[in-house]
Amino acid sequence: MDAVEKRTIRKVMWRLLPFLVVCYFVAYLDRVNVGFAKLQMNDALGLSEAMYGLGAGLFFISYFLLEVPSNIALERFGARLWIARIMLTWGLISALFAFIRPIAAFTGLSNEWVFYILRFLLGAAEAGFFPGIIFYLTLWFPSVYRASVVALFMLAIPFSSIVGAPVSGALLNLTGAGLDGWQWLFILEAVPSILLAFGVIFYLTDRPAHARWLSQEERGWLETRLEAEHKTKEASGGHIGIARALRDPRVLACSFVYFCLNAASYGVAFFLPTIVKNFGVGNFTTGLLAALPFVFGAAGMVLLSRSSDRTLKRREHVFAAMLLAAIGVAGAGLVEQPVLVLGLLCLGQIGVSATPPLLWPIPGAFLTGVSAAAGIAAINSIGNLSGFAGPYMMGYLHDATGSFSIGLMVLGACALAGGLVALTLRTGVEARAHDLTQPAAAE
Repeated sequence: MDAVEKRTIRKVMWRLLPFLVVCYFVAYLDRVNVGFAKLQMNDALGLSEAMYGLGAGLFFISYFLLEVPSNIALERFGARLWIARIMLTWGLISALFAFIRPIAAFTGLSNEWVFYILRFLLGAAEAGFFPGIIFYLTLWFPSVYRASVVALFMLAIPFSSIVGAPVSGALLNLTGAGLDGWQWLFILEAVPSILLAFGVIFYLTDRPAHARWLSQEERGWLETRLEAEHKTKEASGGHIGIARALRDPRVLACSFVYFCLNAASYGVAFFLPTIVKNFGVGNFTTGLLAALPFVFGAAGMVLLSRSSDRTLKRREHVFAAMLLAAIGVAGAGLVEQPVLVLGLLCLGQIGVSATPPLLWPIPGAFLTGVSAAAGIAAINSIGNLSGFAGPYMMGYLHDATGSFSIGLMVLGACALAGGLVALTLRTGVEARAHDLTQPAAAE
């Protein structure tokens, strides 16, 4: 690695990644804080486990429907404006969950249906954010850096739970102004999203050509390197239309792997506070214990992504991570002792957290331009459909059996199926050759 490359990548990382991590931190927190609110909200609104699971999952239906259009709009209008729009709308809708009862009284709808509608609208508001950021990172980082960069960005997920779980647990004890703890949780955790929406407009830069915070030499190196990669992929057939990208077998295979992963991820995440609460501990202790799996997840994410960038064995690392997820999640359904349940969930979370940054460089190796925006969005949207199926299944099976055990075993089986498909994934000889011709920056 020469001095210009090292200096440029370091500048881009420090300029973009900390801010994007904070943005995704609050996005993920607003998406899953309903799991903690549930500890009080279900009784307050008269929701069963199945009703809650259905509402939690409805987020992903609208997310699926609008993901590809939203990401195409981001490519057209630029990252700053579109990401700011996404963050503002999801922040406002997230805060409305605190007022489900008055909204129901005003509209004549039941609490249950207001909850369903708001979850659906929240998914519509957030659609395009994550794949938009993944696409945005491809505009700034050469392919050899992407697994590590995506891993650093996605550290926001475990960190949002490491920090957010104890905070959410503590907020449940807050009352005042006629509002209960679960209502204050929604309001206070929505405020950062709204404020950051305005920060995005003034802070982010759409493309390297507009980066005045880079020197002319640094901009020149980065644009030349990215353009060379772009031409390499075009010459090898990597530039394909949107329609072809959406039916490409490699895109569909990545979508299946991500579908299986998210079934395990969200199926556990939305019910983790309840699982831990059943250990017989208080709200704040529930928050602390529920954060523990994500500490292990963060460590696993960084270590496995570095190994993936060093060896460039993408699919093998995805399989290994999914296998860990399968063993941990299914194993937690086979034991009853709290220590063993929590320990196995920690093991499972290593695989769950590590898989996305290992998987996302794969489509980036064979898609370019608007087809990359559409393809990445398609993988994310199809994959996130299991965010509906996983929580709903967990709630339904709990109501039917009185236990989370069967649901956890089914989710573990999903993770194993995704890992096996990952082993068969081929990105094409041109993608592997493309990766292997990059400078050995990750060594």
